[in-house]
Amino acid sequence: MIGTLYGVGVGPGDPELITVKAFRKLKESPVIAYPKKLKGSKSYAHKIIDVYFSPEEKDMLGLVFPMTKDPDILKRKWTETVEQVWEKLKDGKDVAFVTEGDPLLYSTFIHMMKMMKSSHPEVSISTIPGISSINGAASRLGIPLADGDDHVAIIPARDDYETMKKVIEENDCVVFIKVAKVIDLMLTVLRDLDLLDKASVVTKVTSQEEIIWNINELDGVELEYLTLMVVRK
Repeated sequence: MIGTLYGVGVGPGDPELITVKAFRKLKESPVIAYPKKLKGSKSYAHKIIDVYFSPEEKDMLGLVFPMTKDPDILKRKWTETVEQVWEKLKDGKDVAFVTEGDPLLYSTFIHMMKMMKSSHPEVSISTIPGISSINGAASRLGIPLADGDDHVAIIPARDDYETMKKVIEENDCVVFIKVAKVIDLMLTVLRDLDLLDKASVVTKVTSQEEIIWNINELDGVELEYLTLMVVRK
């Protein structure tokens, strides 16, 4: 009998924000798969569940995902990664793939799910939703994302002044993820729209490493990848 692949959202950072269902599925699954850095250090998702499980309790399957845009390398490495998971599944073991936030919102699990369906369509796949960093940021910052007929957008920030400006102009609230690499451009857009005081920036929200930044002190600052910006007009 083939095991089931579960995409398990473990929340934005605070271990207490794991859902009861996610916790139960992690307890039940003999294999926990997690994204692993090349040097073997723990991923953010792995750190979130550390307080609940010791390595001796579970078969911890660390998966390295290539940080490249080369299609040939991506295909080869992703195929290898999917086959690592398949090796566990074909032995009848359920695999819980942990991901920070939600498994179907800008998650590594989305590609894992697509490739597993393509390579091994006989595998049963299920997801357990999680609290996203977007919800975590709204809570920590005390900012309502949407009320009444408000328009809210979730946008990966990119180096495109006009597009970023247009998104802010057309929505009541915008959550920009992946903002770290373009923070200076985003600050310029906000200043030009006279909305700097309507923006908030937070790194690793709800975790013990959380930083809520002073928006006026971010020029030239190097931010960590897990940083987002909320602009609420």
